[in-house]
Amino acid sequence: MSHALLDIAEVAARSGMAASALRYYEQQGLIVSAGRNGLRRTYEPEVVPRLALIACARRAGFTIAEIQHFLRATPDDTALRAQLVRKAREVDEDIARLTRMRDGLRHAAVCTHSRLVDCPEFTRTFAPPGAKSPGGDHCSND
Repeated sequence: MSHALLDIAEVAARSGMAASALRYYEQQGLIVSAGRNGLRRTYEPEVVPRLALIACARRAGFTIAEIQHFLRATPDDTALRAQLVRKAREVDEDIARLTRMRDGLRHAAVCTHSRLVDCPEFTRTFAPPGAKSPGGDHCSND
């Protein structure tokens, strides 16, 4: 059964990516075009979920080179598996950092200190994990 190829504009619309990003990913070997229809690149429909995977990997902080390795990897690639474990740890750290930031912003919205920089609860948001918080009064609405 044959299926219709998608031109670059359709892939861009379905993936939410700019056509220039598609051309870049093709240049980097992350996706492959099926050919051309006149001057426009065409792609197999399967490229859309592959682009979703690439976008997810980019949001997780993977580099283009790491994604290239990931897309070529086999199940017995122990180096890749170790890299994925490290990346999962980094994502956990990012989640913890963003959670602290979110909590600090929520606190700032109801803080009773005259200046936010004087609020130990708020300034703790920006301290490295495990750092001692500055002394001072806590807000009455904690």
